Amino acid sequence: MLPSQLSSGDVIADRRADYAKMLAESGEPASAAELMEQTLELTPGWAAGWFTLATYREKAGNTQGAIEALNEVLTLDAGDVFGARLKLAVLGAADMPDQPPSRYVERLFDDYADRFETSLVEKLGYSVPQKLAALIAGTVGMPAHFRLAVDLGCGTGLFGPEIRTRVDRLEGFDLSKGMLAKAADKGVYDHLGQADLSLPPPLSGIFDDGLAPGRADLITAADVLMYLGNLQSVMTIVGGLAAFGAVFAFSVEDAEEEGGYLLRDSLRFAHSEAYVRAILAADGFVVRNLARSVIRMDAGKPVHGILFVTQKST
Repeated sequence: MLPSQLSSGDVIADRRADYAKMLAESGEPASAAELMEQTLELTPGWAAGWFTLATYREKAGNTQGAIEALNEVLTLDAGDVFGARLKLAVLGAADMPDQPPSRYVERLFDDYADRFETSLVEKLGYSVPQKLAALIAGTVGMPAHFRLAVDLGCGTGLFGPEIRTRVDRLEGFDLSKGMLAKAADKGVYDHLGQADLSLPPPLSGIFDDGLAPGRADLITAADVLMYLGNLQSVMTIVGGLAAFGAVFAFSVEDAEEEGGYLLRDSLRFAHSEAYVRAILAADGFVVRNLARSVIRMDAGKPVHGILFVTQKST
């Protein structure tokens, strides 16, 4: 069950949902789905319950039933805090969206903030901050020091310590207030602010009061762009932040042979090198360095990514 909506508000329904979860964890998704259906007879307006039912039905091989449950989620929650539209696209029941719902991304990371670093770094072998910082340092022609760096999608601030000694001022922006609180605890950032990278300025909030556009000579986005599909909105933000000659360093999940971007079962997007190069060129950025690497594990399998170091040339 999603941490943001653990309770249905009905004690009996919650008890049945707990039993359903136990069945699912014991390898009996069909039985779990049946019990969850009974739960929702008591609480038909529980959006999180319908999303959980969709999960159980999918695991039991009932794809059509999962689709029906996901459509019920959208009926109850038009803002789509659970990412039901993304899941419908993965199941082939909806077109792939250009972007995930902002409420879904914000809820996902607010719920994840307290265990984010333990889960990602210690259990999944996440290494993008170190690898991206090393790639910047190892790129020919890169400045030894930067005046002002902006860390987009800074999360809990894992990239900040990797670059702090090379910058005079470090700003971090993220959609999740929970993540920003964790980043603040590190005491590494000179400024932290909330921003939605799926929206172009000024709606994104990336240009906070008193913070001028065109101010950054280093912009980073470590393990962020996989939560966006079409990258045009974030490139508009990057272009607005970047001074002439600014460095933009970031990672994507590698779509390999795909020509554009795709939505994976993980509900994250993967981007092809050709697509990224084209969108960078359209915004006046030249690729200065590139590396392919395993960026984390997921369900016991390596997730392959591409790390880019680029520079604004126009």
